[in-house]
Amino acid sequence: MRLLLSVPAGVLVDKPVSKVLAEADFGSFALLPNHADIACLLLPGLLAYHDTDGKEVFVAVDHGLLVKVGDDVRAACQRAVVAGDLGSAEATVREQYRVHSESEKRARTALLHLEGEILRRVGELSS
Repeated sequence: MRLLLSVPAGVLVDKPVSKVLAEADFGSFALLPNHADIACLLLPGLLAYHDTDGKEVFVAVDHGLLVKVGDDVRAACQRAVVAGDLGSAEATVREQYRVHSESEKRARTALLHLEGEILRRVGELSS
C-alpha cells in the first residue's frame, strides 16, 4: 500500500507501508493491503503506520479524512505531526502544540492592536 498524509501546508508522509492504524468515530481500525475500500472521518489522536521494514511510526493527527481505494491510503488533516516512535511521540506533540499556541497568542495580540488602531482612526474621523 502507499500512504499519502497531507496537511494544508503540504505532504507529510508519502511512502509505501504494510499497515495503517487509525481511529474513527466507530473505533480503532487497521488497514492491510487486501482490506476493503473505506472512507471515514479521523478523530484527533495517533495514526500509526508500519513501513516496509516493519518499523512502526506514529503521527499525531487532528480531525481529518481517510480514504482507502485499492492500494492507496490517503489522509488529509488540518494539523498533523510526525512523532516517530511511541516513546518520543508525547514530547514531540507537546512541543509542536506549545509553538502553535504561542503563535496563536501573538496573532491575537496583533489583531487586538489592529482593531484598536482602526477604532482610534474612526473616532478621529467622527470628530
